[in-house]
Amino acid sequence: MAAPEEHIKVSRRFLAHADEFLEAGDFPQASEKAWGAIAQYLKAVANRRGWRNGAHSDFFIIESRLAQETDDPKRISELFAILREQHVNFYEISYPREEVELGVSSAKEFIERLDGAGVFDRER
Repeated sequence: MAAPEEHIKVSRRFLAHADEFLEAGDFPQASEKAWGAIAQYLKAVANRRGWRNGAHSDFFIIESRLAQETDDPKRISELFAILREQHVNFYEISYPREEVELGVSSAKEFIERLDGAGVFDRER
């Protein structure tokens, strides 16, 4: 299991890669990097707090718990839904540039909102 700080580092790197792939027109990779960025962020918080995060389905629980710690839980859930679809696009390769741009910007907003709420800095 990687340290929470390592997951944050990978999350930031994936966000940068999402921008690079988007610029290059590689929409499936940009989509997956956007999803990967938030997945790594959620793993970081979960590891820090001692929450289960070994299964894909755990992301839904983690997101729901963290959303309640923000001033706009509904927006966090909306962003998460957009990002789940980005993960699907990696396999389906069907989203146009505009949808992938939305996904990449949603990943940034998702992380910014959770950072703004201080979720990573809290313990348990």
